[in-house]
Amino acid sequence: MSKASLISSTNVQQGKSLLQNPFEFSDEQILDNVYRTHFHCVEKCDVTSLYTVASSVIHHSIEITDTVINKGCQFSDGFREDPTITSQQLTAKLKRIACQMVCTARGDHYAHHTTMLILEQLKSYSWDAKALIVQAAFALEYGKFLYLPLTPQYQPSEKSLADLNGLLMIQHNTQHLTFFNSVVKKVMQVIECITEWKRLTSAGYDIKDVPTLAETLHEVPVVVYWAIFTFVTCTGQIDDFTTEHRVHRHELSKNFENKLDLILRNFREHLEMCGREIGRIEDYTRRRTIVLHTGKEIVKVLKALIISGENRESRQSVVNVLTGEQVKIEEFKKKHVLLFISGLDSIEEETLLLKSIYEKLKETPREVEGYRKEDFKILWIPIVDEWNEERRKTLETRLQRTKFGWYVVKHFNFETGIKLIKEVFNYREKSIIPLISPEGRVENIDTKQIISVWGIDGFPFRTSDHTRLTQQWNWFWSEMTKLNPKIGDLIEEDRYLFIYGGTDNMWIQEFTTTIDKLKRSVDTISSQIDITIESYQLGREDPKVVPRFWIAIDSLLASRKQQMMKGGDHQQGVQDFATREIKRLLFLKQDLKGWVILSKGYNVKLLGQGEAMWRTIKDFNIWKGKLHEEVSFDVAFKEYYESIKIKDSPKKCEHSEISNYPTDILARIPCPNMECGRSMEVTSVNYRCCHGVEP
Repeated sequence: MSKASLISSTNVQQGKSLLQNPFEFSDEQILDNVYRTHFHCVEKCDVTSLYTVASSVIHHSIEITDTVINKGCQFSDGFREDPTITSQQLTAKLKRIACQMVCTARGDHYAHHTTMLILEQLKSYSWDAKALIVQAAFALEYGKFLYLPLTPQYQPSEKSLADLNGLLMIQHNTQHLTFFNSVVKKVMQVIECITEWKRLTSAGYDIKDVPTLAETLHEVPVVVYWAIFTFVTCTGQIDDFTTEHRVHRHELSKNFENKLDLILRNFREHLEMCGREIGRIEDYTRRRTIVLHTGKEIVKVLKALIISGENRESRQSVVNVLTGEQVKIEEFKKKHVLLFISGLDSIEEETLLLKSIYEKLKETPREVEGYRKEDFKILWIPIVDEWNEERRKTLETRLQRTKFGWYVVKHFNFETGIKLIKEVFNYREKSIIPLISPEGRVENIDTKQIISVWGIDGFPFRTSDHTRLTQQWNWFWSEMTKLNPKIGDLIEEDRYLFIYGGTDNMWIQEFTTTIDKLKRSVDTISSQIDITIESYQLGREDPKVVPRFWIAIDSLLASRKQQMMKGGDHQQGVQDFATREIKRLLFLKQDLKGWVILSKGYNVKLLGQGEAMWRTIKDFNIWKGKLHEEVSFDVAFKEYYESIKIKDSPKKCEHSEISNYPTDILARIPCPNMECGRSMEVTSVNYRCCHGVEP
């Protein structure tokens, strides 16, 4: 009598009327039923060892049954290798579950009932542990096939053990063994998917970053149910194969293969999607490390930002805008890169700035503080939500309008790169121009401020350069804002500002009238160019501030010279520049007509002679056309001013007589009276330049 006959026919009939066929259930119904049996995972087991042992046994048994099906072909001795990993702690539980599966009546209804009972017993285990424990229990029965005496060299004791387990009857029951093996192979694939799912969920990834994992959390209980249900059903089949001339043989339902195929297809798709999502996370982490920490050269950093690791068709193309040719990232090796990151709209000002900088990079001097201008390149990465036909046309139009020697990443849609750009450079749809060194370091998170304020004077555009340049003119703005605090607001707003003064009242009146006309003229073309002009006459409100201002400038020059003599200033470069500009301003003061300073925000663009500055403003209609050629106001102004100055202003000696110098900054001169011999008192210092004229 088989083990299955232990169930009385009465109980079978009563139970059959109470059970349902699981193939008639929806996944939602199975999920609801299975979840009722699941509690917190408080019981632990070595699922890795369990999987190794059970899978080894089952796979060897599959090979053996395949051999039987193929009429006794010999198999490799490797299948006899004994696994070194055991699961002794679960032995009793495995035997009990195996007995339950063996004693289950034939039929899908009863297999479902046993499956639910097993799930109830394993309620405190994780989902993967539930499936692996039942797999191991199945291996206890299916592993008996290892005793099959398939070779002539088998021992009599092996034959006796096989006979006791009914294995000698298999040769008479091979008709359905092929389908059985196919089902076992498929459920083993399901187990592999479950273990892979466990590996992914145990890797510590946030579900927000791997959203498909959230879907699998609802899917895996159903997958586990069908794996256990299949093992329960297949265990009964093993008993049938080892029983001679069974009258009522229950064949496996053909629904099994269809159901397992569907489960495998859907679950594998989700696992593959999880793998892709996790791959993107790992790829992002690797690229972020290159950009922030280990980037040894600019090429690696740029590749991390813009080059996808997928197929070649999806890789971004970098184009030289001037030639239209596609170039490799290696083009930027050992170069400083101004990385222009923006959308496609409202970037006229930025492209104007970059074109101006590109032109200035070709001018002398070719090298500043060890930085060669020719080593600086401009790369534009336009970022849009979607590259549709309209966006593509907009890009091409902009490139046609701004043809100069910069580069562009066309149709940039690399999702990981965009995420990196937003994180590393804090890009929030407002255009930025980071500076990256040849070593891949971000030397300035946004050079747009220094370029817009200082232009090429800000070269090489490091953060320290902006600080240095601002400090170079701090002395001037400090004194000006003391006289009129409103000037501080004007320079903060980055407007063009004319500051002027002088002793010729007629010239002062003419210049004031002319500058007012310039403001009105600029307002009439404001729709074409974005220029705001302000002016300030020194001493207009209070004439007493004029001598106070110049006395303060005199004192500044004296104190700086004293510091330089003592060597007490660690910012020697800033001091040298400031001292030079203070001298220029004091020389400019001597102009008979007047003096004018043009600045854009903090950046003093020009210290100009009164008459030439007046003529330049008066002739605005002559040179304003250059503003439409994407030349900034100060550049066009300065160019015309220099031509007027050379033509109409003959060279003349400039001098400045400065009183109240500290006596220790000049060489001491003894009194010519031999009877005296004491050092002479210094009462004034006179500077005079004859512009190279021989004495």
